[in-house]
Amino acid sequence: MDNLNLDSVSKVLTQVKNKVPLVDCITNSVTINDCANILLSYGASPAMCEAYDEVFDFVKISSALYINLGTLTKEQEAAVILASTSAKIHNIPVILDPVACAAIPRKAQVINRIMQVGKVDVIKGNVGEIKFLAGQSSNVRGVDSLDNGEGALDSAVALAKKYNCVVAATGKEDFITDGKNSVVIQNGVEMLTKITGSGCMLGALCGAAIGASENKFIATVSAILSMNIAGEEAYKAAKAPGTFRVKLIDSIYELTEEKLKKGGKITWK
Repeated sequence: MDNLNLDSVSKVLTQVKNKVPLVDCITNSVTINDCANILLSYGASPAMCEAYDEVFDFVKISSALYINLGTLTKEQEAAVILASTSAKIHNIPVILDPVACAAIPRKAQVINRIMQVGKVDVIKGNVGEIKFLAGQSSNVRGVDSLDNGEGALDSAVALAKKYNCVVAATGKEDFITDGKNSVVIQNGVEMLTKITGSGCMLGALCGAAIGASENKFIATVSAILSMNIAGEEAYKAAKAPGTFRVKLIDSIYELTEEKLKKGGKITWK
């Protein structure tokens, strides 16, 4: 990919701010407000439309659909399937966050149904979830991955080829691939694991980036780098979880292309 460089990754931030993509988030009840606020700070327009009677029509006017399976109710399950169908019909990009799929068999069943009736452009999960979906053994505890990351990129590549999509496996290092091109991001701070919803917020950012950029791989890399750089900036000012969480939103708002280019620790594979 000729335009695969830190400049193109950083430019996605400006594309988001210029386009103000409308991102419909069907997400878990723990992090709805966090996802909405971080999207606003990033420059996007958040919507939390998950009512079964509304999602089909709302998705078709959205820039992207973010599906998070964290606290999946029967009502949400029905809405997710219908939203996925609408996204496929109307060619709206879909980001899937397969929360706890390695721990709860029902989640895998719902993912299979989404793949049957709809489409997924990006799968963003922790290393354990990605390994599980790729058919590899994984070490998880509920929604958390206990995996050390070994073999994560190979699993992500296999999953990307299986579904013809972008896959991001997050952890101490983040692995992103479209099956042909791959990167490893080494930014971020451990404090991101000490607040609720950092992964959910990241998924929402992926929705905004993909809703504003035609290149889904570069957009995903940009969203993940943005979250990590913002985390590093926030930790400079706040070294405890409560204040860090607030400062993280501020740091997303204060991001610039220059900060991404200067601070990005990316290895191209």
